[in-house]
Amino acid sequence: MKEKEMHGKDEKLSNPHIFDYNIVLIGFMGAGKSTVASYMHKTFSMEIIEMDQVIVEQQGMSIPEIFEKHGEEYFRNLETQLLIDLQERKNVIISCGGGVALRERNVREMKKNGRVVLLTASPETILERVKDCDDRPLLNGAKNVEHITKLMDARRPKYEAAADIIIATDGKSASEICREIVGKLQEA
Repeated sequence: MKEKEMHGKDEKLSNPHIFDYNIVLIGFMGAGKSTVASYMHKTFSMEIIEMDQVIVEQQGMSIPEIFEKHGEEYFRNLETQLLIDLQERKNVIISCGGGVALRERNVREMKKNGRVVLLTASPETILERVKDCDDRPLLNGAKNVEHITKLMDARRPKYEAAADIIIATDGKSASEICREIVGKLQEA
């Protein structure tokens, strides 16, 4: 995504409280959830809840440490509880970790508090975006297009089933993606 457009206000989109519901961003790691959430925060003055960040703060350890010490199931249970806790909030952008939408229970909880937006990108784009990150437990030791493609293919049906709308992020600026989200949400 082109970062240059992230810092200025987009006058045509700048309308605080445009949504009377939450926007729940889902998608594979590196699809652009955090970047889009940041742009929407600046444009609409909406609070961002980065689920992974909240869990890290609550647990006092990194995601890889949580996986190592307690296992993936424990981490997934923390995600479910956070989605339940967030149902009391409105006009919030919830940026989900890549695995949140894989649980049917989580999808039900997401739909209770917002519209689910699936952000997608090609495996090549994902690799380019995450190649320098060391906090992706599912990619450790396997940062290549083949492995990413395999993981994405396995997750795609659940992501698509959870989504109210789907937005491809390849080659688009945060502003372009935001405009597309707003347009599709207003049509829905």
